[in-house]
Amino acid sequence: MNFFFFVTEKKCRRCKGKGRLLGYILIFMTIRDPLFVVVLFLFCISSAKDMSRSLICYQCMYFVAHSVQMVEVLSVTVHCTVASRFTHTVMTSTALNKANSSQEIFFEVDLPKTAFITNFSMEIEGQIYVGVVNEKEQAKKQYEKAVSSGRTAGLVKASGRKMEKFSVSVNIAAESNVTFILTYEELLQRKFGKYEILTRINPKQLVENFQIVADIYEPQGIAFVDAHATFLSNELLPLVEKTVTDNKAHISFSPTLDQQRKCPECDGSLINGDFIIKYDVKRASSLGDIQIVNGYFVHFFAPPDLPRIRKNVVFVIDRSGSMAGPKMIQTRVAMESILSDVHPDDYFGIILFDSSIEPWKQSLTKATEENVDEAIKFVRQIYPRGTTNINDSVMKAIHMLQDDRRNKKLPERSVDMIILLTDGMPNEGESNLQRIQQNVCEAIGGNMTLFCLGFGDDVDYSFLDVMAKQNNGVARRIYEASDATLQLQGFYDEVASPLLSAVDLRYPDNAVDSLTPHHFSQLFNGSEIVVAGRLSENDMDNFLVEVFANGVGEGQGEASVTDWDVIYPEKDYIFGDFTERLWAYLTIQQLLETRFEQMEASYALEMSLKYSFVTPLTSMVVTKPETEDGPSGPLIADKLTEGRTAGEAGRRTQLSLDGDPHFMIELPEREDALCFNINDSPGTIFNLVKDPSIGLLVNGQTIGDKMVAPDGKVNTYFGRLGVVHHSLGVRLEVTTEYITLSQDGQKVKLLWSDPASLKGPSVDLLLTKDRSVKVTLRDSVKFVILLHKVWKMHPYHQDYLGFYTLDSHLLSPSVHGLLGQFYHGIEFEVGDQRPGEVPEKPDATMYVKGHQLNVTRGWQRDFRKDLKRGKNVPCWFIHSNGTGLIDGSAEDYIVSGLFKTV
Repeated sequence: MNFFFFVTEKKCRRCKGKGRLLGYILIFMTIRDPLFVVVLFLFCISSAKDMSRSLICYQCMYFVAHSVQMVEVLSVTVHCTVASRFTHTVMTSTALNKANSSQEIFFEVDLPKTAFITNFSMEIEGQIYVGVVNEKEQAKKQYEKAVSSGRTAGLVKASGRKMEKFSVSVNIAAESNVTFILTYEELLQRKFGKYEILTRINPKQLVENFQIVADIYEPQGIAFVDAHATFLSNELLPLVEKTVTDNKAHISFSPTLDQQRKCPECDGSLINGDFIIKYDVKRASSLGDIQIVNGYFVHFFAPPDLPRIRKNVVFVIDRSGSMAGPKMIQTRVAMESILSDVHPDDYFGIILFDSSIEPWKQSLTKATEENVDEAIKFVRQIYPRGTTNINDSVMKAIHMLQDDRRNKKLPERSVDMIILLTDGMPNEGESNLQRIQQNVCEAIGGNMTLFCLGFGDDVDYSFLDVMAKQNNGVARRIYEASDATLQLQGFYDEVASPLLSAVDLRYPDNAVDSLTPHHFSQLFNGSEIVVAGRLSENDMDNFLVEVFANGVGEGQGEASVTDWDVIYPEKDYIFGDFTERLWAYLTIQQLLETRFEQMEASYALEMSLKYSFVTPLTSMVVTKPETEDGPSGPLIADKLTEGRTAGEAGRRTQLSLDGDPHFMIELPEREDALCFNINDSPGTIFNLVKDPSIGLLVNGQTIGDKMVAPDGKVNTYFGRLGVVHHSLGVRLEVTTEYITLSQDGQKVKLLWSDPASLKGPSVDLLLTKDRSVKVTLRDSVKFVILLHKVWKMHPYHQDYLGFYTLDSHLLSPSVHGLLGQFYHGIEFEVGDQRPGEVPEKPDATMYVKGHQLNVTRGWQRDFRKDLKRGKNVPCWFIHSNGTGLIDGSAEDYIVSGLFKTV
């Protein structure tokens, strides 16, 4: 018999994924195994009616009637319209279900983090389903209903550094098609003298009708336009068509099916990556350009040919133990480059901090060649150690600038700024985040700018973001990657050349109202200030603008006013009243940023709802059509914030145990979680993680209450944890009283009351006083152990521990244990949801590992961010000590000692 086989991505359930499923086509491949031939022949006969849907496992010959994807994407269109930097992007895709049965069709697009989704709709068999923007609290009940049903409820996920991924699926009948339409809007920001329109595209197959179109309308005139893509070959470059006139540009990219192919005979598409358009506008007026449409105006201010003003900058660099490794190396390299680029007329200082504060010099120093060389030698000697004292280090920088100002050591016409780089939480000195923010804000008093750079995923980005905005600056996350040095340099380049400081734009009081922010701490070279507002008078013969700023004195006059009816008579303001929407966009952004100062958020919510913007205050509710199984739960599209995306840094399975004792398996890709309890006698030692391939072992011993409570319930918790890594020669014991670390014959004992940071060739340990110990084992695993302290006089309870995995992707496929068996994910399905004993905790049927289990929807608490109250995480609770979910029974994981395998 002659067959050609193709391997699918589906894993066989019967042999637990050891084999993968094969589809087949009746052409050329000789099979010599006679048993396999017989089995396959019978299989072919049994499925002859629909051979395209037949799959077989090559490991255990398990027949699977699973549908091979038969979805054809008929068209993909991206149409971006830009009117005076404000973009309106519509992504449209039509797909056909070619199978003879219904199946899920997926729609996934990436959009910029700075954009607001404004509309989403699906058209199925003539019926249109439209997403509705609601108040987040109003959508909450619908969201929880969708989560409790076991379906994916979140439509928006993090997707890299600049993008968010919008993803939705819908069940489509056989031979039917669906059209998805997603619309979003954003204001382009000018950086390094240009605007950038980024479109990420990946259709995942050849598309008959594929097109990217951008129309740019800039009344000031277009200085240049450049378009390229990360996937463009030399052959495809001519397909990018550009038509540019004085104030309009049209860019299009529309490859044929053959031009999309990776190779002449391939079915794979090379369209996968970023399509990027960069442009800038002409600038003639020193007071900027004002555009008025239907009672709203927008003012763009970026005067050409301004000289830079001097700056005084203090670099505050974290050198605590958590900065060890690549982060410290990349920081040193970046600082060498940054110091080399400091302008000779500028003044600079350097402060290193851990638990102690070490300034390079007690005053700022002019950036002469000799001083820069000396500073570079200093930063080359930075080595990680100790804990993190953010409060005192920033306060030292503030006092250094203030003292030098007071003693007239700095140029009078210059700006003062502090650049803070840290990767962790303050755990030395003042550790209360709000008090640190208050101390810094009061000390700065609006007289200097603070920029905060958060290195990596462990930093509390929200804390840095608030502190920077309170002091006229911005925060930026520096991602742990090979290009971290370039990220640091890139940020410095953005703020390296201030042109103006204390910029105040003023407009006629009787002519405008509802202004967006019009006072700015600085204008940097290559950037732009944008102000929008509502006009009290629509017919204005002139528009008087006053500009006050340090650097050029002050100016007064008429900015250039654009009449859109004259320049674009046929376009009807391009897409609706774009100036009004731009004003609303800026106003909402302002209100969201100033909420930290207790400004009323209701107006931002009202604006978000009025203009159908999906913001952090609103959600888009998407109702899916009914299927044969009944109605589908609604899906929710939320706006991610930087704090949320950070929490999603690891989309891998996250495992933890805490409480009495609760085991939790968080599955970010499914936006769901499983949980179970293990009840046994106090003193029992369980194997939690065992990876014989790398020699890792984690065991935990339970403790009980001091005495049995009146209700007779015996609670158990984990009170001792033992970790051993034979390959690295590391042994760690953590109890509720002390931590003992042994490595290569050396032993260190620490008390929970003593903050500490230890760095070794194979293990890093960061102890936060009476709170947590974070452990990183080289090329293995990263985890944190929490200490839950209980009132000493409590009649029943006592201190206990919690265990949370932070990074486990380097563990081998053979890892096992009560927790370890789930590190590489788990497949399950949930259905037949029904009322449970408690109304808000429905029961359902779970199909997992060949078992059919009765499960209950509930919550477990994650204490990593809030050690006292914790955060509720919805999960499906598996009863009876996890029976059916864990391999074997709980008794199979009992071992004889804290460092024993049996």
